[in-house]
Amino acid sequence: MAGSDDRRPDGVNWNNGGTVAAANGVRAPKTGELVARRLRRMIVDGELRSGDFLPHEPELLAHFNVSRPTLREAVRVLESEGLVELRRGSRTGARVTVPGPEAVARPAALQLQLGGATLADVYVARSAIEPPAARLLALDGDEAKYAALEQALEEERANLDDVDRFAVGAAQFHLRLVQLSGNQTLAVMAGMVYEIILRQSQIVVRARRENTPSLSRQYNNRAVRAYEKLVNLVRSGDGDAAEAFWRKHLAVADELVLAGSEATRVIDILE
Repeated sequence: MAGSDDRRPDGVNWNNGGTVAAANGVRAPKTGELVARRLRRMIVDGELRSGDFLPHEPELLAHFNVSRPTLREAVRVLESEGLVELRRGSRTGARVTVPGPEAVARPAALQLQLGGATLADVYVARSAIEPPAARLLALDGDEAKYAALEQALEEERANLDDVDRFAVGAAQFHLRLVQLSGNQTLAVMAGMVYEIILRQSQIVVRARRENTPSLSRQYNNRAVRAYEKLVNLVRSGDGDAAEAFWRKHLAVADELVLAGSEATRVIDILE
């Protein structure tokens, strides 16, 4: 399914635990899904890495003993899951792409909207995710991670006078905190609420700029001071203090954002 010059994994063990074994029984209904399942397992197990192209189509057809339409159906399944992307042009084929947490963020946000989730729901969820992440990061002891969080802080300092960019940077700082914690489950959950939080933050800062422009810089300065304190706490290795401080900060920040009727407003990612 690609040109001979494309990077492909060497020494794939087609018969390792049935990963991509020649399947005599792959002629039942939903054959394409069964083939996709085998290829998906190869990706998860690392036999196919991000950037690899799937083996050539004739090779896959022979090993799976399926028709070309069935194989292409399997590839389309993987494409819909974000596990491969179809390349066209001089370098054709299906290339493996390992998705990050953002791959589930928008579908999850849409599901929340369909379920009638309110902004208060989302902010409560954020308060359950981020403080434990702050604790984990503080206890991690990885200076490279602390430097990365400090870099996010420096970028926010540079955005102090631009309310729109500051809103984006603030949402990214919160997401980066969780990503750096090392807990993949928390990172996926944070990614799910990131888009909603970002959109709401942008709405709030625009309204604040129009109604009370003098307060924008004041709120931004307050946020940066909180970020500075958090960075210092995680660098100190005090997990309890980092978690407690961040929980308190979120409670204050959320109260400002959810004032009035905002708390009961159903989220809308399609606005």
